Amino acid sequence: MITLGLGSLCAECAYLLLLILAPAPRAPFAEEKKYKAILEDGSLAKDQQLPCWHDKINLDTYKQSDLEEPTLFMSVVIPAYNEEKRLPGMLEETVSYLQRAYGTPERTGQAEKTKTASLRDGDLGETRLRHKANGEAGSTAGKYSAVPLKGWEILIVSDGSTDNTVETALAFAKDHQLSAHPKGHAGPWTPKIEEGVKIPAGSIRVIELTQNRGKGGAVIHGMRHVRGQYAIFADADGASNFNDLGKLVEACEKIEEPNRRVVAVGSRAHLVGSDVVVKRSKLRNFLMHSFHLALRLLTPPATARINDTQCGFKLFSRASLPYIIPYMHSEGWIFDVEMLMLAEFANIPVAEVPIGWKEVSGSKLSVVWDSLGMAYGLAILRAAWAFGVYTRAGN
Repeated sequence: MITLGLGSLCAECAYLLLLILAPAPRAPFAEEKKYKAILEDGSLAKDQQLPCWHDKINLDTYKQSDLEEPTLFMSVVIPAYNEEKRLPGMLEETVSYLQRAYGTPERTGQAEKTKTASLRDGDLGETRLRHKANGEAGSTAGKYSAVPLKGWEILIVSDGSTDNTVETALAFAKDHQLSAHPKGHAGPWTPKIEEGVKIPAGSIRVIELTQNRGKGGAVIHGMRHVRGQYAIFADADGASNFNDLGKLVEACEKIEEPNRRVVAVGSRAHLVGSDVVVKRSKLRNFLMHSFHLALRLLTPPATARINDTQCGFKLFSRASLPYIIPYMHSEGWIFDVEMLMLAEFANIPVAEVPIGWKEVSGSKLSVVWDSLGMAYGLAILRAAWAFGVYTRAGN
């Protein structure tokens, strides 16, 4: 009896301690649900209200038909903290691929679709599409219209930046929208760009977070406001080869469920024996292998089998987002792991896809301190889910 009572007391103390230590993200401020963009005439559109699928669903009664249909094919979320120097090159490579692969932000073959009167968003090239009635596309769970989607958007989430990240992003958008011959910016994968790609008006949206939330917080915030059939987050340094996005889309199409839920993660695991990794310091490689061991020990089986959980290049189908984004808590470097755990909890198929990746100077990662922080965050994260501090609807 005494032993049983002591064990129960220890469990209660552990639970209370987790309540204190486990991170609880703050709600977004009203001004953080707005964005800036460049209009067709080159003027700045400020304080535009972001669409938000997240705020329109009830998690306790959620069914997939509650989710707004996508209005374009690909959304790209770029978390950016003081990235005025590295952002232009990354954006150049990104818009070059997106415009080539997905074209302008509108549906093709719209004969059977009726365009509704556009809101302010209409100035930015977006047209809202009427849902089909009587159980047709738009109200049938897991099915989008047979009309193929085109188009793309970039959501740059400035995470409390104190430099000219916002101004740099808007200047890039303005030049690439208005100029007949946009100025090209060299990036990690294309060091000799001479001329940029002309892009549609309003295709780049800039969101400012009032306070720094961390990379995870910026990604989660951006994902709440995507309009795409697919949404990917990509690091602002351009280390991941954006031309490999097609590989992730192809992997998703191969394994997605009938209800279209699927996740694909870019992976650098194939580079472990290459010069990219071998030339790193022994300390950094030791910490990397130690973290991978901790992941295998502390994460559930499917997540533990993923060779590279930390690559900043992950693609989500729109249908998968309501099972992941509303339940996120981690806002620091460990947020990737929580995303994958939530996908596993919801039985969402996950593909791991090798991509091109290279080291880019200017990293804000402190190898030792951030590695220790990630280990601590992983332990708290796993315990919080295991002890029921964190829960999902339906649990």
